[in-house]
Formats: sequence, C-alpha cells, structure tokens
Amino acid sequence: MTRIHDLAVIGAGPAGVAGALTAALSGLDVVLVDGATRPGGQYFRRPAEGFRAARPGALHRGLDRFTRQWETLRERAEVLLRHRVWAVERADGAITVRCLEGDREERPRTVTARGLLIATGAYDRPLPFPGWDLPGVLTAGGAQALLKGDLVGAGSRVVVAGTGPFLLPVAAGLADAGARVLGVHEANGGFGLARHPLLAAGRVGEALGYGARLARHRIPYRRREAVVAAHGDTALTHVTVASLDGDWRPTATRTVECDTLACGYGFVPQLDLPVQLDCATRRDLDGSPVVAVDAGMRTSVPGVYAAGESTGVGGAVLAEVEGRLAGRSAAADLGRPVPPDPALTRRAARLSAFAHALQEAYPVRAGWQDWLRDDTLVCRCEEVPLSAVRRAQAMGAADARSVKLLARPGMGWCQGRMCGYAVACLAGEDPAPPRRPIAQPVRLGDLAAATSASPGRREAPPAPEEAESLAETGAPEVLPRPAHAEPPPAPATDRPEPPRKDER
Repeated sequence: MTRIHDLAVIGAGPAGVAGALTAALSGLDVVLVDGATRPGGQYFRRPAEGFRAARPGALHRGLDRFTRQWETLRERAEVLLRHRVWAVERADGAITVRCLEGDREERPRTVTARGLLIATGAYDRPLPFPGWDLPGVLTAGGAQALLKGDLVGAGSRVVVAGTGPFLLPVAAGLADAGARVLGVHEANGGFGLARHPLLAAGRVGEALGYGARLARHRIPYRRREAVVAAHGDTALTHVTVASLDGDWRPTATRTVECDTLACGYGFVPQLDLPVQLDCATRRDLDGSPVVAVDAGMRTSVPGVYAAGESTGVGGAVLAEVEGRLAGRSAAADLGRPVPPDPALTRRAARLSAFAHALQEAYPVRAGWQDWLRDDTLVCRCEEVPLSAVRRAQAMGAADARSVKLLARPGMGWCQGRMCGYAVACLAGEDPAPPRRPIAQPVRLGDLAAATSASPGRREAPPAPEEAESLAETGAPEVLPRPAHAEPPPAPATDRPEPPRKDER
C-alpha cells in the first residue's frame, strides 16, 4: 500500500529545511526530497564527508544554525537525499512526486503526499558577450560552488564582474582561498541603496566586513565597469573591461590579463515544478517570473506551497523565514493547532522589502546588448550566434518562442536555462515561465513506466510548448488561504486576508 505523507518538501536548502522542520514540529508526517548528496542547497553547499574547510564559517554565514535544524529534522521526518525530482502531478487530492533514486544506477521512485512545499532555489543568470564560451569563463555562482563544494579556487588570476552584492563574497572567498583577485567590476553605480537607509542599516556591518576583506587583499572595487569581451585561443588569457554610461553602453575600454573570469548578473528562480502544477506566476521587480504566493506562502493550487528563491530572489535568511511560514500554513491547513506569531510575518516583510530594494539598486540595463557582435554565441549548447537570432527575427519571429523554433536557442542540454533570459531580451519581451513537463534528464523506460502507472492523469492534451519540450528531449501562525484557493480541511479563521508577498 502506498504511504501518503502529510507534506512532501522538495529542496534541502534553507527554505526547504526550515519548512520541513516547522511542519514536522507541528505534528505533520513530512518527507523531504533533494537530489544532492548533502543538505544545504547552493548557499550551504559543502564538501563531501572527509574534506574539511579550514574556516567553514568564512564561506557559510549561519552554517551552525542550519546544521542544528538539519539534525533535528532527521529525527522528526523522512529524508531522501540523492533523489532527483523530474515531475510532480496532482490528482484525487494527493500529489505525486516522481524521483530518480541513486547516483549512477538510478531507480525510479514515487513519493505521495497530501501537500507539497516547493523550495527549489535559483540558478545563475548570465549575460552573453564575445568569448563567454572560453574555458576559464564561468558564472559567479559556479566559482562559489567550486570553492564551497570542492574547496577549489577557480583560478590564480581572477576578475570578478557583473552586478549585485553577491560579487563581494565571491571575490572575498576566492582571495581568502589564495587566488589573486585583480578587481571587482560592478556595472551599476553601487549607491542605489542610499535611497533606502532604513532597510540597508541592518546590513551595514556585513558590507563593511566584505569591504575590509577586499581591502586586506588589495582588491579594487570599480563601479560602472563591466567585462564586455573575453579573449584567448584555447583558454582565457585576458578580458576587455569597459567603463559604462547609465544605460550600460561602453564609453572606454582597457585590457586586463587573467586566467579566470567569474561573472554574475543575478539569479533566475527554478520554476519547472510549480509550472508543471499550473501554479500562477507573477513578474518580479526585475521582470523575472516567480511563483505568486500569499503571505502564508500558499500558491494558487490548493495544497501547494512555495518558499525561497522560487517566489522571488531574496537570499538565505529570507528563504528560511519563508520556509517557516510555509510550514505553518501547511500545518494549519491540515488541521493542526497553530498559534499566531506575527513577529515572523513582520520579519518576512522587512526582508522582502530589502530584497526589492536590492533589485532596484542593481538592475540589468538594456545596454548590455551593445556588447554583442554578430558572431557572439547567444546559446552555447546549440552554438547559436547573434546573427542567427537576427535572421530569425528578419523572417518574422516576433517573440522568444518563435526565435527558438527558427534558430534553436534553448533546445540544447540546459533547455534554455543559460540563454533563455538573453533570448527573451533580444526578442523584446520579458522572460516567460518555463514549460518543461520533464524537469530533469530521465530514461525513456522510466518515463514509459511512469506514464503506464498513472493512466489518465492528464485531463487535457499538453500545451504546444510542452509538446515541443517533450520532442526536444518555531510556533506556527495561522494564515488564511487566498480567495482563489479551495477551502482547507481545517476550519477557516476569521482573520482578514493578508497581503500577497509582493504587496508587503
């Protein structure tokens, strides 16, 4: 007989662990699923057992707290690591999570629950420029992952470029690991938070700490500069650094010799699974699609919750708070007694406001498109240059999907995760939520077995874009449900409906 849990949680990062622990402490039968070998997500990524960092706290702020949460969770809930989730389905009041269990010889496995918390995080948002496909060019998150997860510095002479405060810990961490960081090049002005002094006040100490580390390593921090080209025959040898105007158009250039470039322009929420369930999305401040949730982290689909970066990129602290809110809501909706904790909601509102202030202070400006040449690869997987995108537009492609069908950007191994933002911008539209009925690579035999095991699970034929993708490869607080959702099994409260997350 299939075991039906109260709540399944996908993602073992700060949001998922906090949400799972909160729900478990409230009396729910919880199962947590994650594809990695160790918990922590991207933020608390750590080396395998047996490898120890000399100063782990220098790479992971809040690691001790997370470790305590994880140890408690292991005693209170079922934990399934090394389980890659490739699909989720909702039918007959239950949610089925389809996984591949193991490392090399993966085995299909399904997890069934009455509710689902999606805490799948985000991935890097790169911008294309000439030479970005050279060995030695990687994302800022990639450099950080190598350092945290493998204790490996990305190079010996490193340039860090892009926009946003994430560049600071990347540069400081690489320098502490022994790399010579030649400079941090911030494309924006760097003083945007001056318009939000009250919000920024709580982060002054953290910023000063990174500033002191950069000063100790004599790393220059240059505003309104960006790497607009990378050069080398078989590997990176030097980059072109440009001074930028207010719209990010180059005004003057110079050359910097280096063997590594870590480049980051923010993050893209991982939305494959909520979109599979038809959860409503909204546009975040930077135009990226994110899951729409209410103040209790409930999505538009009854019994489905989202927390962390999938609802808007805001960092590990906000992700943990949102996970706790989601765990409370799941417990309340399943009839558990959950006394209120308004202080947690207020804290979430403050952290969310700060995240919005960061997006205002570090936007991606349209002038980056002036960095491109006709032969610049826009899609590295399919080796699609800018000229092919322009030819597709000349043939009548008026949106990103039409460009994809005519020129193939986004049809490769990453399925548009690396080029989707750039292609949408070049097509003159906002990035769209992904429509991927298969979120992870899966064997055809496993796919066939899953389909035969659940006949009739899809009530309507797949949307055109779905068919195209298939062809290509603390104490809880009671929070009322949004008006569009079905009533929960637990009695409804008389409290007024809270604002949505984006209205706090």
